[in-house]
Amino acid sequence: MNYDALLASRAGKVVRVGLVGVGDFGATLLAQSRAMANMEITVACDRDVPRMEKAVAGAGLGPDDHFMTDDITKADVPDFDVLVEATGHPEAAAELAEWAIRHKRHVVMASKETAVVIGPILHRMAKDAGVVYTEVEGDQPSLLIGLVSWARTLGLEILTAGKASEYDFILDKNDKLSWCGERRAASALRALWEIDIDKWYNMTEKRRAVIHAAGFPDHVVSDFCEMGVVANATGLMPDRPDFHAPLLRTVELADAFQPKSDGGLMAGEGRIDVFNCLRRDNGASFAGGVFVVVKCTDETTWKLLAEKGHVVAKNGKAAMLSIQQHLLGVEAPISILAAGLLGLPTGAHDPRPVVDLVARAGRDFKKGDALTITNIHKHEVKGLEPELIPAAALGDDTPCPYYIAAGRTLARDVTRGEVLTESMFEPVPETTLKRLRLEQDKLFGLS
Repeated sequence: MNYDALLASRAGKVVRVGLVGVGDFGATLLAQSRAMANMEITVACDRDVPRMEKAVAGAGLGPDDHFMTDDITKADVPDFDVLVEATGHPEAAAELAEWAIRHKRHVVMASKETAVVIGPILHRMAKDAGVVYTEVEGDQPSLLIGLVSWARTLGLEILTAGKASEYDFILDKNDKLSWCGERRAASALRALWEIDIDKWYNMTEKRRAVIHAAGFPDHVVSDFCEMGVVANATGLMPDRPDFHAPLLRTVELADAFQPKSDGGLMAGEGRIDVFNCLRRDNGASFAGGVFVVVKCTDETTWKLLAEKGHVVAKNGKAAMLSIQQHLLGVEAPISILAAGLLGLPTGAHDPRPVVDLVARAGRDFKKGDALTITNIHKHEVKGLEPELIPAAALGDDTPCPYYIAAGRTLARDVTRGEVLTESMFEPVPETTLKRLRLEQDKLFGLS
């Protein structure tokens, strides 16, 4: 895609941006905005004012260069065309997105926690209002939605689509395994580096056992959140609610993410999943990159591409195509310009509620326990296990979406293995997130 040609008809127009949430994502967008002539952040907003001031200064901007506020809905805030919502707070993002759409502002949603619960209705509300709601380039959901769209446009048949979990597993020559800066000696992974083509399931389970023995997780909630957004955008479904999430080298993806009938891990085709990237300490990182595994329908074509270094399965039936990085706010302007100048989303075109991210108790809980997120980056509530299941209407006895459950207090004991439902919680006043979810259920006829 030639972006000069795409945006040529809008040359000279500047898109004004209201940025809410100046954490890692927002700070990188602030910094990138300095290099762009056709985009201006007219207002930055964060309730943590010292953090916002630090981010503005860190981007090389002075206090006079940006209007800063702790409430972007105030009457004295400078006008803007596009709201970038990057708080990561499900309720705040729901409130701000609804406000922006009602005030005819486009919404670029970086808070995927909100998107996985009510993205489809926000998209429909924006369309009815004549504005754009979209996931953001620079984060995996939009990048993978785009990659799936690209593959389908080319007539490629998708077997599996997914992403690498955010942090690589790194194995050095002495068999020391590292993850997120933690290290374990004598991991036993050296003996599992190569996998025979007919032993995928057994070998990936042995690798999983190594991860667990080291005390490392093989999945994080944020991965399920992102893949839920992708499922609702593309119709691709998880192969199983808890994902396979194998530990794989990049060159193994095409082999592993084939159907079982062809020697892979998957029960069927058209699936989504996640893998944990295993690499040497001097190897290239996949670090949250996205991929599709496609069916090889022409032997001559894919033999030629394999010779050019593309990852093709040993049986020649599948190939892996990827975007092996995401650049946070550095590439978020693509979504902002597409919305503000072209009136187009870079994410979902017509999302529908296909799946829900829910929580299963991984241990026993007691009445009165608060389900507090303890790791904001991994979205972890200790003792809860994430699952992606077919979407259902919110009700007392149906599985409760993860980000409606998080932060709530239990009204009764919950036994290990139970899926959390609304009836298990102390009642709270209706929130914007819950209200819009109920409206979404009705709009799309969920039962």
